[in-house]
Amino acid sequence: MKTVRISLNSIDKVKSFVNDLTKFDVDFDLVSGRYVIDAKSIMGIFSLDLSKPIDLNIHTESESSVDEILGVLSPYIIR
Repeated sequence: MKTVRISLNSIDKVKSFVNDLTKFDVDFDLVSGRYVIDAKSIMGIFSLDLSKPIDLNIHTESESSVDEILGVLSPYIIR
């Protein structure tokens, strides 16, 4: 599992983020405080406080898969 911090501070960002995640056959969770939701659920994302950074958990053991996912998600990742 790999965890990165992301920012989803607009409706358009949320929509494009979910579209990007659906390209992968991997499980993703968003963690905000004590809430954990499926990152592919647009309704679930809107139930979170999007004004703060959110942790994204990527559930895969394949390093090449993680690198590909991080490349696609780079516009959302906080460095």
